[in-house]
Amino acid sequence: MAGHSKWANIQHRKGRQDAARSKLFSKLSKEITVAAKMGDPDPDKNPRLRLAVKEAKSNSVPKDVIDRAIKKSQAGEGDDYEEIRYEGYGPNGVAVIVEAMTDNRNRTASNVRSTFGKNGGNLGETGSVGFMFERKGEVVYGADAGDADTVMMAAIEAGAEDVESSEDGHVIYCADTDLAEVASALEAELGESESTKLVWKPVTTTELDLEGMQKLMKLIDALEDDDDVQRVTTNFEASDEVMEAL
Repeated sequence: MAGHSKWANIQHRKGRQDAARSKLFSKLSKEITVAAKMGDPDPDKNPRLRLAVKEAKSNSVPKDVIDRAIKKSQAGEGDDYEEIRYEGYGPNGVAVIVEAMTDNRNRTASNVRSTFGKNGGNLGETGSVGFMFERKGEVVYGADAGDADTVMMAAIEAGAEDVESSEDGHVIYCADTDLAEVASALEAELGESESTKLVWKPVTTTELDLEGMQKLMKLIDALEDDDDVQRVTTNFEASDEVMEAL
């Protein structure tokens, strides 16, 4: 899954330089509001909220923005948000999962369907590509957290299932239900992570050439540009040469 990990890194760098930063803040704030609304407004008593706040902090969302998002939940905002997952195929048959949070299901479905259609994809039924992914917890550390053996030992002791280490850093996977627990154990051992969240991890992948990657990135960018879309996941695989040529 080297290609997939690299995609996450490309997105991360792109996000840091991008004018779309306020859009990212908005999406992270929305997740915080909904998480606080669904459980306790105290992150220590609400695992989903704790993870949402952690992810926001790792993306440099200011503390006052996080606090405001939690307060919104107590003021009744976030009541109308509904979480919906869309599944479909991108160019060259790449599987795509789109996670959305919306107060208007019809608007979001129409926009997502249209975006797929305009960018060489097809929106499918729920479950049409879900079987190609597993729901996992993902904790990301930079290369400075330690060498591969050190991180592997910490991950095993924390109860994680798998570690992918490269020169860019370490991606640790665990059962989705264990994420909060595993992340806390890793933090005690390795310090603050770069990212901690639930992800869809591809079980099978589709290899893309440069042209295919360019088309897929166009689709992903268009989907992520939608205010209702929280996250887009695909199952592409690409060679280092293709990734470097992007």
